[in-house]
Amino acid sequence: MKQAARAPRPLDAVNERLALAAMRVSTLTGARRLLAAFLSGAGAALAFAPLYLLPLLAVGLSVFVLLIDGAARRPKPRRAAFAAGWFFGFGYFLVSLYWLGFSFLVQAEQFAWMAPFAVTGLPAFLGLFTGSAAAVAVSIWRQGPRRVLTFSGVYMTFEYARGHVLTGLPWNLPGQALAGTAVGAQTAAWWGVYGLSLIVVMLAAAPALARDRAGVQGLLAMLLGTGVLYVLGAFRLAGPDPGFREDVSIRIVQPNIPQREKIDGDLWTRNLKLHLDLSTGEAAGAARLYILWPENAAPYLQEYGEALDLLDRAVPANAMVLAGTVRRETGPGGEKYYNSIGFFAARGGRLSAVGYYDKHHLAPFGEYLPLQGALRAIGLAQLAPYEDGFAFGKGPMTFDDGATRFAPFICYETIFPGALYPRRQRPDWLATATNDAWFGDSSGPRQHLDQARLRAIETGLPMARSANTGVSALFDARGRLLQSVPLYKAGRIDAALPGALPPTIYARYGDLLFLMLAIGAFVLAALPSKRARTTN
Repeated sequence: MKQAARAPRPLDAVNERLALAAMRVSTLTGARRLLAAFLSGAGAALAFAPLYLLPLLAVGLSVFVLLIDGAARRPKPRRAAFAAGWFFGFGYFLVSLYWLGFSFLVQAEQFAWMAPFAVTGLPAFLGLFTGSAAAVAVSIWRQGPRRVLTFSGVYMTFEYARGHVLTGLPWNLPGQALAGTAVGAQTAAWWGVYGLSLIVVMLAAAPALARDRAGVQGLLAMLLGTGVLYVLGAFRLAGPDPGFREDVSIRIVQPNIPQREKIDGDLWTRNLKLHLDLSTGEAAGAARLYILWPENAAPYLQEYGEALDLLDRAVPANAMVLAGTVRRETGPGGEKYYNSIGFFAARGGRLSAVGYYDKHHLAPFGEYLPLQGALRAIGLAQLAPYEDGFAFGKGPMTFDDGATRFAPFICYETIFPGALYPRRQRPDWLATATNDAWFGDSSGPRQHLDQARLRAIETGLPMARSANTGVSALFDARGRLLQSVPLYKAGRIDAALPGALPPTIYARYGDLLFLMLAIGAFVLAALPSKRARTTN
């Protein structure tokens, strides 16, 4: 007997239209194909601060998958996939990192000529990661819904490499798009930003199922999965609150000094007094007050007795000042300069330095010049005004002053998950000093703030963040923004120290859960399909 034809379902017509659109994208050729890759990458970057246009991340990654579909059918699939991936990455990182160019304009007479090379050269280099991801993915590509798992696993493997190769630059990992709110990013406490990013890529690429005539199902899967992330986040935020340490207060200073004035040696004393004016006053009821200054607030502060006397008179007797400074060290090899945080507290009746943290994860081209000999020969130099740039510190540290234990780190170091303090030396809170004045009123400082939120969530620790021109902030141990000082406003934050949570899964096991998820994606993608089993 003939089987009766299946009656068309309401979604069939929608799926057919989506499949037609997907087919058109996947069969693009020539310049239109590369333009589609570039625009999809550039659009995906708008999912991050300050716009948070999350649907564009789904559009961008779904188009990327469809372009790999097309590459798989070409005579040289790996070459075609690499080209699409590189143009996607170039667009993505050009929009993500354009603000780096502003730093070269602070001393425009010396560095402005470098700006176009930096703004285009870094995205061109980072595009090699997305291009390579596409080339590897197409090599193991299998048509059908499971290719989304293949894409997600390969893409995030190369994102992980981007975060580690040549010191790494894990800026705007896909999961960071959800860090505009605490609720969206809560699951980073389990699998870190890399694990969250893997989930985000899977969900964002699901609409590419349109090519399999399952576009509506892909969209629903994306919406449902995103909803689950937010529901899980809401449940975690509703958990027991660790409260506040009433015996410990935090004072976060934001002086709002324009970068050109900040690096002017003639204004050193004026700049110091701006910090002092925002540091005065007792902290009611607190046995210990920590005053946090931004990065390079007072270079060589420890070398000027008169400045230390001013600081001693300005701050309460129970205060420790965590001051961004430049530390000079003289040895047999000459002078070394460190980008440091000095810990200044009363000792023997007088305020003095009781310890230092030296930045160990330096920003290439900003704080040191990679391949120094070769690059200097063609006229390049780092932005730091020292012949050999800053010297590297020894590594992360936890400082215990008897009242609390804190982990200090500086600016760029905030973007590296799992590298904030030594293993088995968990602090009570995190203290970061930064200076985003280099980057103007751009997306850079706002995206940097989102990464600070992610580090608080991942570690289960509160974070105090002092930024020269903003955004200064205090996050609790679940990444909730308790107080902040906006960009380009002078001000300070006074608050009791938020309590810490027990160590999170991520704090205990690092990226292990992410790696397990990635392996799981590859295994599921490699399993034989139902059709293949039936055929066999």
